[in-house]
Amino acid sequence: MAMAAAVHASSVTRISSTKSAYPLSSLCRPSSLALSHTLSLRSTLRRRMVAAAATTAIESEPRSNSAVASKSLPFRVGHGFDLHRLEPGYPLIIGGIDIPHDRGCEAHSDGDVLLHCVVDAILGALGLPDIGQIFPDSDPKWKGAPSSVFIKEAVRLMHEAGYEIGNLDATLILQRPKLSPHKETIRLNLSQLLGADPSVVNLKAKTHEKVDSLGENRSIAAHTVVLLMRK
Repeated sequence: MAMAAAVHASSVTRISSTKSAYPLSSLCRPSSLALSHTLSLRSTLRRRMVAAAATTAIESEPRSNSAVASKSLPFRVGHGFDLHRLEPGYPLIIGGIDIPHDRGCEAHSDGDVLLHCVVDAILGALGLPDIGQIFPDSDPKWKGAPSSVFIKEAVRLMHEAGYEIGNLDATLILQRPKLSPHKETIRLNLSQLLGADPSVVNLKAKTHEKVDSLGENRSIAAHTVVLLMRK
């Protein structure tokens, strides 16, 4: 009996020791490393499912070609601006017309501020680079070139893209000379260069109230807004 009791006590001691070293809860609960690995797998799987769903949604939508979309626009609007210094000894050419004055535009080409402005407006409406990039003043072949060359190229690009002039509105800003006697001649010549009906080409002229270089007869500027219509 004494021996059996001793054996039983020894067994109880070993079991208690085992329970102390390895609690039952720890045997049933997954380790923190295993739990972390499981959560990571779930997160990865969830991300892949979301990505797959997004890809499917994108692929189900019709693909659009930006170039095709831009060409399908029924109309396009462009704005142009130009400014030149006025210096003695140069001709003052506006809209292809030589205007009598004691100063003219100092520029690489003929310095026609209106035509340069109109070219930029057309190029802008077409989403093309500005006049300085297409006809750089670093290129000697444009030295003293008539700005009608630039207008013809802009008009060619416009027709090539499938557009024509809807209407054009330009504003000249200079203190002197007064342009009232020349406005109609300039407007008609501009219409002819554009290949547009004169009724869709408008020209205005304003002084700068003797403010800054424009008002002091040291420079001339122009703004142009153009509407291009699909043919």
